[in-house]
Amino acid sequence: MPSLERCPWAGKDPLYVKYHDREWGVPVHDDRRLFEFLILEGAQAGLAWRTILGKRPHYRHAFAGFDARKVARFGARERAALLANPGIVRNRLKIAASVTNAQAFLALKEEFDSFDCYLWQFVGGKPKVNRPQGPGDVPTRTPESDVLSKDLKKRGFRFVGSTICYAFMQAVGMVNDHALDCFRRDEILSND
Repeated sequence: MPSLERCPWAGKDPLYVKYHDREWGVPVHDDRRLFEFLILEGAQAGLAWRTILGKRPHYRHAFAGFDARKVARFGARERAALLANPGIVRNRLKIAASVTNAQAFLALKEEFDSFDCYLWQFVGGKPKVNRPQGPGDVPTRTPESDVLSKDLKKRGFRFVGSTICYAFMQAVGMVNDHALDCFRRDEILSND
């Protein structure tokens, strides 16, 4: 049986392959999952995504199952526990940003009824489909990620630069950057 063609970045690492095959680029409309990816992408800044994927179960536990209401109330005791937790990235600024982002996330949900409604307006409500021939054809930022980043920052979010926003948009399926020969590209397109 021939092997499936995947995006080159997935390689043969089982964690990357699983993430690529099940999650990356699949449109997400669940606010809790969107919050999870927002926190994880911010934590990833300056690190390999592999590091974050490996720590993801620890993040889920440490961040109350990514319940934004609970994270928004994290005080000094919870933040100190996070800084001492070897299962996550122990960066004081990223941890503080997670709490701030939870508070800003809740404010956005209040204004737009859901984070999903707010977020998807940046791509007109449906995934933007690109046609990358290879890894060099996938941008690290776009005009849409620039606008999203600027708006999130204006609303008090942190660790949401344009490159982080574009990675977030790819992860939650706002953008389909699967390679043209990747088996997931057409599967995701047919489910839209």
